[in-house]
Amino acid sequence: MYEAHFGLQESPFGITPNPAFFYSGNTRGEILQGLLYVVAHGEGIIKVTGEVGSGKTMLCRMLEEQLPPHIEAIYLVNPSLSPLEVLFAIAGELGLNPDGKRSDEVLRELHADLIAKHSAGKQVVLLVEEAQAMPLDTLEEIRLLTNLETARHKLLQIVLFGQPELDDHLNLSSMRQLKERITHSFEVPAMPPELVPEFIDFRLRAAGLEGEPVFSEAAARLIARASKGIVRRINILADKALMAAYADDAHSVTAAHARAALRDSPYQPRAGLKLGGSRSIDRTTAVLSVLIVLLLAGLVFQLRHLPDASARPAPAMAAAPAAAPAAAVTASSAAPLTLLQQSLRASKTWLRDEPAGHLSLLIETMPSSDQKGLETFLRNTRQEIGLAQVHAVPLRQGGEDKIAIFYGSFTTLAEAQGVQALLVDHWSFRPLIRDIKDMREDAKLASSVW
Repeated sequence: MYEAHFGLQESPFGITPNPAFFYSGNTRGEILQGLLYVVAHGEGIIKVTGEVGSGKTMLCRMLEEQLPPHIEAIYLVNPSLSPLEVLFAIAGELGLNPDGKRSDEVLRELHADLIAKHSAGKQVVLLVEEAQAMPLDTLEEIRLLTNLETARHKLLQIVLFGQPELDDHLNLSSMRQLKERITHSFEVPAMPPELVPEFIDFRLRAAGLEGEPVFSEAAARLIARASKGIVRRINILADKALMAAYADDAHSVTAAHARAALRDSPYQPRAGLKLGGSRSIDRTTAVLSVLIVLLLAGLVFQLRHLPDASARPAPAMAAAPAAAPAAAVTASSAAPLTLLQQSLRASKTWLRDEPAGHLSLLIETMPSSDQKGLETFLRNTRQEIGLAQVHAVPLRQGGEDKIAIFYGSFTTLAEAQGVQALLVDHWSFRPLIRDIKDMREDAKLASSVW
C-alpha cells in the first residue's frame, strides 16, 4: 500500500523469510559462513538456537540457497512427528516411496539411497526446524540416523534449528547420547539497539529505497526498545510505523509514527513498566496470568465432581492442639525460612512422594544464585494462586546450579499436553513436560541445594 509513496519496489518488512533481505550484521553473516563450512566438512549434528523471531528460519533459507551443488538439502518442518512418521517423512523428501512398507524396509531403502548418493559424490543434509517442539523419542530417532555411515563418512548431516528450550531438552539425562553427537553449536543473538537503525535502513534499501533514511533516530530508538532486539518484532513495528506515516502523508517516520505503531501492537509496555524489561519478569507475568486460568478451571472441575453433600460424612472436629514443647518455643525464635527455602523444602517432600509415572510442566529456570528473582517469582505466585501446584526443584545445568520451577502434577501425558497447549496459546514459550523420575535424577546432581 505504501510502497509507491516511499519509492519502494516491494514491501521491506515482510515476516516471511526472503533471502533478498538477509542482513549479515550482528554475527548473522559469520553464523551463515560457519554453517556452510561445517555442513561441508562436519561429521556430527549441528545445532542453531535463538529466541522466537530472532531469524533462525532466514538462516535456514540462506544456508539452503548457498550450499554447493553437490549438497542436497531436505526439510523437516513439522516437529510433531512420531519416530516412525519422521523416518517416512525423510524417505519421502529423498524421493523414495515408503507407502505400505515396514520401518525396517524403509530404513534399508534410505540407507541404500544415501550410499548411492555418496558414491556419486553427493552429500545430504537434513534441516530440522522447530526442533524444540519435537517429541524426545523422535529426536532420538533422528540421532540414530547418524549411524548411517560408510567406513569414513557419515551419510546424513543434520542441522537442528530451535528455540533455547532445545538446550533444556538436550540437558536431560535421557538425551545425553544426542547431546554428545552435537559437534557445533551456534546461537542467533538479539539485535542490539545500536544496530536497529542500520537494520531498518538496510531492509528499506533492499526494497528499493534511494536517498535519505526514512526513519528518524527517535523512531528507530523506540522500535529498538520495544522489540527487545527480536527481528520479527522490528519488522512488524517498522511496517506499522510506515503505514502510520503514509496515513499522515509524511515522507519520513517520526517518533509519533513509531508510538502509533506501538499502540497497534502487542509489544508496547504496560503502564509503569519500562521498555526492555527482563525476560524472567515478562515470563513470570505471563505464567501467572495463565496459571490463574488453569487454577480456576481446576476448581470448577473439582466442584463438579464432588459427591452430593448429603452423602458425605460430617467432618470430624479437630482436636485441640497440645501445648508446644519448650524446644519448639525456643526454635520459634530462630530466623524464619525464606519463601524459597519453604518452597524447596515442600517440593523435596512432594518430589519424593510423587509416583514415578506422574508428569509436571517446567515453566521457568533461574540460577540458584538469583535469590531475589526466585523470591519475587514465588511471592507473586503465592499472592495470585498459592503455591500448592508450584514446585521448586534444583538441577545442575551447564555446570551451574539452577532452580527449576514446575507447575502441576499430571497422571497422564494427555493431561499434561492439554495444559501445555493452554500455556502455548497464551504464551510464546512452550513449557517442557518432565517425568517425575527424570526430575529426581536431575535433583540428585544438585543435591547440595537441598
